[in-house]
Amino acid sequence: MRKVLLLSAVCFFAQNTTAFAKEKTDNRHGGTKKTDHATADPHHDRMREDGEKIAVHATHKEAGGGMMAYHTTPKTVSSLTHDYIDMQSPTSTIESLIQTLPGVVSASEGPLTTSFSTIHIRGMGQSEIGVTFEGIPGANPFTYSTYTPSLVDSENIGQINVMQGAVDINSPTYNATGAEISTSIRRPSAKQNIYASTSGGSYSTNKDFIRYDTGEIGHSGVRAFVSGSYARSDMWRGTGEVRKWHVDAALVKTWSKGNETEAIFGWTQARQNEWLYPSMANWKTYGTNYGLNDQYYEGDTHYAGLDGKNTGSIYGALKNHFSFGHGLSLDAEAYSVEFHGPYEYGESNLAVSSGYVGSEKYKYLDNYKNLPGYDPTSKKLTAAEVSDWYTISSGLTLVGKWHHKFNTLTFSYWYSYATEGARDRYYPVNGKGQWSTSEPYLTAGGIPIGEDNENGKQQLNSFAVDDKLSFLNDRLTIDGGIRMAMVSRQFTQDLPGVSTAPSIRNLFIPAPQVLISYRFNPNHQIYVNGTTGYHLPASLSSQLPEYSYTTGKPLQMAMSQYKPEYMITEELGYRYSGLFMANVAGFHYNVTNHQVSSETYQPGTTTEISQVINAGGLEAWGLQAELATRPWHHVSFYASGQYMYTQNGNNIAYGGGYLQTKGKQEVGAPKFSGSLGLTYNDGKWFGNFTLQYTDSQYATLMNDESIPSYVTANLGFGRTLPQVGRVKPRLKINLTNLGNEHYLSSMYSYTTNATAAAGVGGKSSAPTYVIGAPFVVMATLSANF
Repeated sequence: MRKVLLLSAVCFFAQNTTAFAKEKTDNRHGGTKKTDHATADPHHDRMREDGEKIAVHATHKEAGGGMMAYHTTPKTVSSLTHDYIDMQSPTSTIESLIQTLPGVVSASEGPLTTSFSTIHIRGMGQSEIGVTFEGIPGANPFTYSTYTPSLVDSENIGQINVMQGAVDINSPTYNATGAEISTSIRRPSAKQNIYASTSGGSYSTNKDFIRYDTGEIGHSGVRAFVSGSYARSDMWRGTGEVRKWHVDAALVKTWSKGNETEAIFGWTQARQNEWLYPSMANWKTYGTNYGLNDQYYEGDTHYAGLDGKNTGSIYGALKNHFSFGHGLSLDAEAYSVEFHGPYEYGESNLAVSSGYVGSEKYKYLDNYKNLPGYDPTSKKLTAAEVSDWYTISSGLTLVGKWHHKFNTLTFSYWYSYATEGARDRYYPVNGKGQWSTSEPYLTAGGIPIGEDNENGKQQLNSFAVDDKLSFLNDRLTIDGGIRMAMVSRQFTQDLPGVSTAPSIRNLFIPAPQVLISYRFNPNHQIYVNGTTGYHLPASLSSQLPEYSYTTGKPLQMAMSQYKPEYMITEELGYRYSGLFMANVAGFHYNVTNHQVSSETYQPGTTTEISQVINAGGLEAWGLQAELATRPWHHVSFYASGQYMYTQNGNNIAYGGGYLQTKGKQEVGAPKFSGSLGLTYNDGKWFGNFTLQYTDSQYATLMNDESIPSYVTANLGFGRTLPQVGRVKPRLKINLTNLGNEHYLSSMYSYTTNATAAAGVGGKSSAPTYVIGAPFVVMATLSANF
């Protein structure tokens, strides 16, 4: 027995010593991760997160098959590495990939989509979650919609990090109340390589992808890659299709040890018919058949020829890391990103006389008798609405660090300038449902008919200072910092009869944080933190109203109390990294001026109306856990879960009275959620199975309508095929929603109350919902050359 105990103690000591030595090495050199399908790159793909260096182990040896990564930052962070992402469907989006992580509620709308996704993290909605890609703000700076399918092809994703309860103090986000998603790209390979794949599956879905890595060009220290893809799919419900073209590229120049420059570029152009989002009544009546029609009849607002999205994006970034010695370093990044439309909404019936442009009434539409779609009986004209919009955001981030003995001092500055333009135009529709933007739009007295003609700009200056103290050979760290943001917004609604005076808002938001970590053993860590985050009012409708073309009155009013949402979070967590990896964290947060974004349809149309509801205070308590085993006989296991209780803090003013929302649960915040994962990878055969459970979720602030809980499962498996010359082929099969569950995955639009409520004049509004994707099979054949 003594021999056994002695041997166990020796093994335990050796394991801890090795782990501690490895951790020091990782902290010194930044760790490495797999950077392409063929070759690991030991020089790149390090991720900086509050000074933390993330170590990602060699391929096939990662915990949970790449569903969990090693972290030491005193915040709750979950990660997915490329090994896991590489086993998923090639049409996966960032949101659909992270649905297995604790606290995340996300579901795909179809086998392929270009739309922004609905997502919740610890009850925070999509507009309250910061999204960055390689240090570039990934959300629309005004509406906070995240077009993640336009950011990067899944084949090029290196790692995704989800910070569930806090935001990096240096992060360039203006809407991250208490959660952040950051994604990195796979760096150019050290060796020349061509990777190509072709995929096909359900609903005529296909994707073709090719990536070329140059390797090091001569002895210049320059490496680059460029990739391109084309994807197409039928709409799985209703009529229509999705098409997307995408390009990714990066170039890295290493000047000397610790000094490099990197240029990153991306471009997307996409076309998609609209997903229709049902009310509960629509869902019970039509189920998964709720979608666009392929045949036109007069008055049909759901005709596929009238509803669609033509979206695109282009971004670029120039990143620099400089090491000056003596513990001094500087990270500098300049970026610019553009998102643009237009959106096409279904038909509208415009009055040919006595209608409105802005708040001014017109006598007649110009030349209305000779226009297609004119009905002399009803004195109305059938028209298609086109909402043309763009946003351009450019900025500069500077992060300087000075490490001296036991102290690390960080200063950061972020400047952002963004512009926006959005306007409506109406085009006549003939009896066959045909129309064209090449034809003149509708006017009255030469003035274009429209409910919206917005122009805006935003400037932001953000400063942050952070000081980290390390004691007891780096086992104890105490970190304190503050971020201060100064924001100026200016918007105008350029419609007749509407005030031309710009709406100007200036805000100053301080956001301090305190982080404490103690590692009483190389494999054990406890941490506690108190962090804050802010969210500027989302949507242009929070500052400007749109005007009805039938009444000349605002469709919704701007926010009367224009205040940022503010969140204070406390966490207590424990990490273990040894024979397996685990993280358990308890959390509490309190939100003031909680803002809920609502999207509703204008009656009788598919035109969307955005509105921001100030729901007052919100408080939550919860516990989350994550566990992953290291490979044993090539098999690894993963599990995650979260319990959360939420409570609204006050009644809200609505309809001339007050709704009794105090004590109600938060919308989109299930009490329970969890995932299981099982991975096999022996270098030749591989497979991954995941199972997700999501509890019921309320859709209204009054908790009088909700969606039921649901369970979904996905499976991916494949084999590396025998090499033929220089060609290394591989076959992969992906099956999503194995049980073909028909379910509502989330809310597209929240409302205050779905049924008539006392004290507010009996007013009510029905929420709308996202229908989860069906059973889909995708097969992918790929090869490295």
